[in-house]
Amino acid sequence: MSRPSDLALGVQQGGAGALCAEILATLPTWFGIPDSVAEYVAAADAEPTVVATLGDDACGILTLRLHSPYAAEIVVMGVRPELHRVGIGRALLHAAESWLAGRDIGFLQVKTLSPRHADPGYAATRAFYFGCGFRPLEEMPELWGPDQPALQMIKVVPA
Repeated sequence: MSRPSDLALGVQQGGAGALCAEILATLPTWFGIPDSVAEYVAAADAEPTVVATLGDDACGILTLRLHSPYAAEIVVMGVRPELHRVGIGRALLHAAESWLAGRDIGFLQVKTLSPRHADPGYAATRAFYFGCGFRPLEEMPELWGPDQPALQMIKVVPA
């Protein structure tokens, strides 16, 4: 499927917590830990968030955290499940990278569940990021606890 033609993207400088909560509620397989969801919502309220909309409806979000003048991290990214695999995730990522490039921020990272924990949903997540140019950097088996080993992936932001 191709990206919806009426998809709109914009970066909010915080204040997107309610939209984040709304979208993450549709993704309980990935975002089913209430404390983690609360942290993502707080981040979207405080940090730059790319919001994708179709008409008047938010359909995806991507929140960034700026770590230094050179590097940023995707804190959370989610697209409504009925709209997976139509290009919205790539569009969110492209908008975030354009925003970062405009600020001369050259590196972007994301943390996701490591392949040490077999999960088909997260295998698809890792494949998405790999297909978008991210490469595995480091496994962090204790970051989220022994049952949820983390994988840090990085990429260079296109200028």
